[in-house]
Amino acid sequence: MMNIVDVCKSTGGKIWHRKPSPSSDDGLMITVTHSVPGSLGSSGRNVRFLHAAFDKSGDCFIAGDHYGNIYTFDLVKNKFTLSQKTGHPCTALAFSLRRTTEFLAALADYSLKCYNTETKEMVAWMKGHESAIHSVSIHSSGRYALTTSLETAHLWDLDTFQRKRKLNNKEEVGLLRVFFLPMSNLIMTCFRDDSIFAWECETLNCKYQLPVPPGNSPQYRAFAASRDGRMLAAGGRSRFIHLWSLDTRRLLRIIEMPVKVTTVKQLEFLPDSFKDGFDQILGVLSQDGIMRFINIDSCRLLFDMGTVDNRLNNIAISPNGRYVVGVMEDGNLHVYSLQALCADINKPPAPLVKVVKSNKMSDTASTDTMMRSLYAPHTFKTTDDAEAAKVLTRVANSIDREELARPQCTLNTDKLLDILKGYGEYPGKYRMFIWRKILCLPENHAAYGALVDKGVHSAYDNLHTAYPIKSSKLLRILQRILSAMAHWAPIFGETQFLPSLSFPFVKLFQNNHLVCFEMIATVLVNWCQHWFEYFPNPPINVLSMVENVLGHHDRYLLQHFVTYGVTSQLYAWPLLETLFSEVLTRDEWLMLWDHVVSNPPGFLLMLVAAYSMCARGPLMQCTEMDDFQYFFHHRNAVDVRQVIRDAYRLDEATPRDLHPSSKLEPFTPLTQGQYPVFNKYPKFIVDYQVQERERIRQEETEYLRKRQLSQDAQRMTLRRQQEEEQWYQQQALLLEAEEKRRQMIAQEEQKLADQRQRLVAMHRETKLKELQLLDAARRKFLHFQKQQREAELRRLDDEMQRKALLRDQETNSAIEEGEIRNLELQLQKKMFEQELQREFALASVGLRSEQDVERKQEELEQRIQRRLQEAERERELEVRKMMQQQLAGASQRNVDMLAGKEMEQRFRVDQLEREAKNVQLAKLHSRNRDLEKEVHDLMGKCQEEKDHETEAGYAEIALEKEDRGLDAARRLGTMASEVLVGRKHTRNLAAKTGDSHKLYGHNSTVDSNLTVEDEDERPSRVKFERDREMFDQQEMELLKEVRRLRQKLATDNRNKRPPPLSAADDF
Repeated sequence: MMNIVDVCKSTGGKIWHRKPSPSSDDGLMITVTHSVPGSLGSSGRNVRFLHAAFDKSGDCFIAGDHYGNIYTFDLVKNKFTLSQKTGHPCTALAFSLRRTTEFLAALADYSLKCYNTETKEMVAWMKGHESAIHSVSIHSSGRYALTTSLETAHLWDLDTFQRKRKLNNKEEVGLLRVFFLPMSNLIMTCFRDDSIFAWECETLNCKYQLPVPPGNSPQYRAFAASRDGRMLAAGGRSRFIHLWSLDTRRLLRIIEMPVKVTTVKQLEFLPDSFKDGFDQILGVLSQDGIMRFINIDSCRLLFDMGTVDNRLNNIAISPNGRYVVGVMEDGNLHVYSLQALCADINKPPAPLVKVVKSNKMSDTASTDTMMRSLYAPHTFKTTDDAEAAKVLTRVANSIDREELARPQCTLNTDKLLDILKGYGEYPGKYRMFIWRKILCLPENHAAYGALVDKGVHSAYDNLHTAYPIKSSKLLRILQRILSAMAHWAPIFGETQFLPSLSFPFVKLFQNNHLVCFEMIATVLVNWCQHWFEYFPNPPINVLSMVENVLGHHDRYLLQHFVTYGVTSQLYAWPLLETLFSEVLTRDEWLMLWDHVVSNPPGFLLMLVAAYSMCARGPLMQCTEMDDFQYFFHHRNAVDVRQVIRDAYRLDEATPRDLHPSSKLEPFTPLTQGQYPVFNKYPKFIVDYQVQERERIRQEETEYLRKRQLSQDAQRMTLRRQQEEEQWYQQQALLLEAEEKRRQMIAQEEQKLADQRQRLVAMHRETKLKELQLLDAARRKFLHFQKQQREAELRRLDDEMQRKALLRDQETNSAIEEGEIRNLELQLQKKMFEQELQREFALASVGLRSEQDVERKQEELEQRIQRRLQEAERERELEVRKMMQQQLAGASQRNVDMLAGKEMEQRFRVDQLEREAKNVQLAKLHSRNRDLEKEVHDLMGKCQEEKDHETEAGYAEIALEKEDRGLDAARRLGTMASEVLVGRKHTRNLAAKTGDSHKLYGHNSTVDSNLTVEDEDERPSRVKFERDREMFDQQEMELLKEVRRLRQKLATDNRNKRPPPLSAADDF
């Protein structure tokens, strides 16, 4: 039963529930389909699979369908999973060689995507092609990938998933395929003008170009490289395949495919583990959808895949050479087992058969032992295996080397027959070889090819109906062999039993059609002698030979047959026309035919008689004709070894006049080069049957044509009647539908009118609501403008209040500064008075006072400058705010303009006030400086007078020294320390005032009477007191004037109002 798995609406599952055992006929393991159920109970349809690709191990493959689903099939773990839903059909698939869980999928949107089969996530998305990608090639290192479309090829780095290079071609020269050459670092580029170039992968330098073959253009379309990268196969729109040697860059050979092949669609080398990387089997997919596998050395057709009814679109071969996945024409996937298909191909070569020199019967034992050890070591039945092996060694050493020069078809059949009698059969491993050598098959390839090229014979066009076979492959082979037989001899096109006779050989030699044909032809020429002399009746003469043998050896059984009307046509002919294939199993049939091919042709008739004699007991019990017929057409409990032994006994015991060999010719092999003429049949009967069959075929064709015409006319009449009835029904339905539509239209028009009225009312309400909303928005905007203006006025009032407060604070600060100045002046006055008492400190006090005044003046100027800067920044902020407010509307801009002008006027007034204040302050500072100058002048005058008085005192002291010498000498000791202290203090004061040279102009001793006031100093002191009182009065008047000016400024600021618009504009 065929294994079928449906992946419909499934994300995973098992591939098969029972492990398949593919046959050697077609090798089919599993069929994968993707069905979609139809809607409303209708029949579903299949989603077509498009492409498939194997991974590096060869046990897992991916397949993409037309819906963009990509499935992963693991043939070892027996499971499949839905890996991705891309949403676009895939145009090419390829597994990554470095990361085994990643694969590349070329999609119909011209993109190339990389997916992970484990995480089921997209790894990378590569774009760059402008048309569909039709092939993807992976470098042997797994680092690079080549993608080919119609106009260009891209080289991708699979580590970074970035495009590395791009190959553009001319528009007039199309690009067919670009791929990496296995086991090398070369890139092969194939163009539509049949040119093939090889490029270095890293540098992209051209290494060489293959020459275009002379003659007609081969029109290459398909390419394949062997696994070792040394051979390239190319095919196209012809039945010729070119094999190139990439080492020598020459054309090795041209393989011509059968006439049926007109176009080669795909080429694939089959991995061969026995040839160390050299692939000898090439798969060729042609336009008829059949994949033919040929040996490129012997140019022999080994096996094929696909049928005409269900063709192959493309295939994928696993790297380990175990599986083939074919995408069929119906959209399904077929998984084939290459091991089953290559079961007969991968057998090791047959050994050289050597013949023992002696023909004596005494050597039989040793010869038997040698042959069993040579051909079938596993078939020893005795317990003396070791002794048989020793005998084999002794006999093998005694082989005559001269026998090696003998032709291969002249084996010593007597020795083989002795071996066969001893062990019952040939070794299964070497049976085919022994048969071919015994029968001396010529292997006429040209002659057989000529017969096959004639096509299917008309007698076997409908072979599948007359002889149904489950395996389509065997049916095609049987049809091909029978057609070749019919083309060789016309009798075989009329023989009814030929399919039954040929089928065992076809099944046995299904992988070598030539040997199968020649085997059947040899059997027909030798073992089927005189079979066709009474055609179309059974061979009475041959059946009489069997009856004579049976009557001679078992007349009671023959008498039993005669009694119940059983003739030789019933007990002998069924065995002969099927060659015992109906009554024996495969192993039994092979054993029996080992003896048939090793004996003369008459031995087959002995086997027929022996089969009836071995079944004598059951046959003697049969009395009904149906029982006899059933017995000779079905398998029975008959020991084939006993049948063979009885046949040998009959062969030896049968008299010569009754022996079939006396009436049959000896074995004659087929001729070399051409097959012999086969005309041992009544030619006029065959010709008459051919003519009759042709006449019947023509009459049947004419009858079928007329019947087809009649059926077509009848179907046409019925179809017209049905169409007419359907037309009337449709008209009635149309009228009824028209009436319904009119009613529905009237209803819809009424509904539409009502709906229009509702829409008009709704539109009116919407307009009213819109007007209300607009009015509310306008009122809200006016309210917002009002609030904004009120907020602006409040802000201006706050600003004005803040400015007034700042002005008050500044006025208070100025008053406080004036008062502080007054206090400072008073303090200076007191300090000056104290300094007047200390004459040596007068200059330093004046200097400090001047420095303090200058510092205070500088601080005041800085304070005024900071205030000016702050006012400037505030003005800039106000101007910026005014500019931002101008973006509102026209009305708002007008309001902002008025507010801006008002603020500008106020700023101007404030600036003028600040300027007036600054002028007044400048005047005040000027007056203060004048007063300070007068103070400094007075201090200078006092200092000069003091210096003059000091000099006069020193002169008087000098004059009185002599008078008070004694007193000075007496006080000198007591005042020495006081003088030193006074000098030190005087130096300190001199350092501060810079006038030490005046104070210490004299080096004479200071007298103790310095502190006593002289009568001459009194007028100067009175004058100083008078000047000091005048200075105090002026200072008080100045402070009063400053206080009065500040009060006036504050009053004016409080009483000021914004000027009218006209005045503001004029200003």
